[in-house]
Amino acid sequence: MADIRDVAQRAGCSIATVSRALNSPQLVRPETLARVQAAAAELKFRPNALGRQLRGERTGLIGVMLPTLGNPVFADCLEGIEAAIEDTGRRLLLVTTQYDPERERNAIETLLQQRVDGLLLTLADAEHSALIDDLAVEGVACQLVYNDAPQRPCVSVDNRAAAAQGVAMLIEAGHRDIVMVTGALHASDRAKRRYLGYGDAMQAAGLTPLPAFEIDFNSGARGERVREWLAQRERDGARPTALFCSNDLLALGVMRALREAGLRVPDDMSVLGFDGLAVGELLSPTLATVVQPSVEIGRQAAQRLLAQIDGRDGRDARDGRAGAATASFDASLGHALILPHEIRRGGTVAAPPRKPG
Repeated sequence: MADIRDVAQRAGCSIATVSRALNSPQLVRPETLARVQAAAAELKFRPNALGRQLRGERTGLIGVMLPTLGNPVFADCLEGIEAAIEDTGRRLLLVTTQYDPERERNAIETLLQQRVDGLLLTLADAEHSALIDDLAVEGVACQLVYNDAPQRPCVSVDNRAAAAQGVAMLIEAGHRDIVMVTGALHASDRAKRRYLGYGDAMQAAGLTPLPAFEIDFNSGARGERVREWLAQRERDGARPTALFCSNDLLALGVMRALREAGLRVPDDMSVLGFDGLAVGELLSPTLATVVQPSVEIGRQAAQRLLAQIDGRDGRDARDGRAGAATASFDASLGHALILPHEIRRGGTVAAPPRKPG
């Protein structure tokens, strides 16, 4: 990774000039500032966040990156984050990635350029993310939300076990032809782990897991895609009797598509979601779903991040007083915190319809 010396060499000026250009640009001549900024951009240089932390420089800003606020599960998470920081004097900066892994690095760079004290992130694939490795090298305080990655600093549920328990409920109801409906698996490690859980439950019952039916979350034609897929399965004589949807919002869209295709839930097709959105309980029939504690996920992740920031700064997280550098920093903050899930047995799951004859 480039450092300030590399930028100085590329820009043809001293290290002190680069420092002034980055920290007090009004003190630098415009042409010099332009050279330094161009060199920093070319080298992808950013002042080391840990150095700023060790100097005690704080902005009071917490960066939050979520896939979208269009899915209420992330709004619930944000509510938990806000609850954790509301009495700390800190503020949030929020960016969304629209389930696009390519936007993640730019979004994180945007937050770091605003000199945030720490980051709360939901990534496409946290376990194999070079982004998290880079942040760790730079000493940036960071916690993941929803990402289920055992060796990363994250707060989540056990997506694989939770999905397996939900699909087992479908099997217990008598279903054998179960398909998982999901967004693009490459764009969500949560969906990947839920698909593995689906497979675990199917194999445990002596059933063959079927390929997932993937839908583009950013497409406006999701309902049409579902209807076309169902029609094709019908023509092939392979229409499933139950659908396990990777999240509740998708389940609601699938249920609408089923109605438009002339199918009744759960008489003709059972539907299981994942998230536990409150709106699911207002439906008739109520949505059966795997419930994850989204507000608590956000609250716990924010609390861990604050402890991480204060611990690295040598401050007591409770009163802000300076103390030993390790006074409030807990090494466990660098690993996963797995919260419990629940199963909501709603009216969208029933026994499969009897086959004619």
